[in-house]
Amino acid sequence: MSLEAENVTYSYNVGAAAENVALGGVSLTVNRGEWVSVVGHTGSGKSTLAQHLNLLLFPSSGRVLIDGESAREGSPRARELRRKVGLVFQYPESQFFSDTVREEIEFAPSNWGVVGPELEECVDEAVEASGLDPSLLESNPFRLSGGERRRVAIASVIAMKPDYLVLDEPTAGLDASGVRDLTRILNDIRSGGLAVVQVTHDLKSALEHSDRILVLERGRAVITGAPWEIALYLASNPVQGLILPPLARFAHRMRMRGIDVPIHCEVSAIVEALERSRGARQ
Repeated sequence: MSLEAENVTYSYNVGAAAENVALGGVSLTVNRGEWVSVVGHTGSGKSTLAQHLNLLLFPSSGRVLIDGESAREGSPRARELRRKVGLVFQYPESQFFSDTVREEIEFAPSNWGVVGPELEECVDEAVEASGLDPSLLESNPFRLSGGERRRVAIASVIAMKPDYLVLDEPTAGLDASGVRDLTRILNDIRSGGLAVVQVTHDLKSALEHSDRILVLERGRAVITGAPWEIALYLASNPVQGLILPPLARFAHRMRMRGIDVPIHCEVSAIVEALERSRGARQ
């Protein structure tokens, strides 16, 4: 079972002088339980792809398959399939509808006919999974901190029990502590079998946590691969707006000198590789 984009092409302002090809034949596969990141500079097509995965947008050509099934715009099946893919927007407040956190989390499942004790259970599970403080349930979501609003947005999406969770720039506006907390939450969610799609310009975060990464530039796929493959490629093939983390750049310089250092890893692994290299020369 997987979420797939097959040769997706999409343009804004079709037929106008300002027509803009946002995606040009982009493909991506996300399997259940995976963490896949989509990285690129502003304007690379990341957010447009995210909205295709959730069927908020439909391709000009190509298709999006959710567990093997696609749907056309306006089809009754599109609504059913959309339920499987939860989308958390870059700015959480843009998806808030309600006056309290509880009502916000209840909105999606109640819209699908969930009521009574089952609805309460959905809220409780979403609050726990998102790391949200239960004492905030009666608070106005618009008056919460950035990190709290992000958790409310995640809780409101996972309350409808999707199989895939797509997050557009989830670390935007968070401090280092907030990023660590969010990463822990997403790892816990993934461990329960939910797929995570992180759409981000934060290459460091993508390299550290992803199973696979798709790099976009100006609406086109540059490369898809494991984090080490992406780091190795970017070390020699710069992509607009993506800055390779210092540790990965250092590892690449060592490799260029003939020292077998993993291109993306923890500091301890690089130290071990350097020690092995030193021992081999002695």
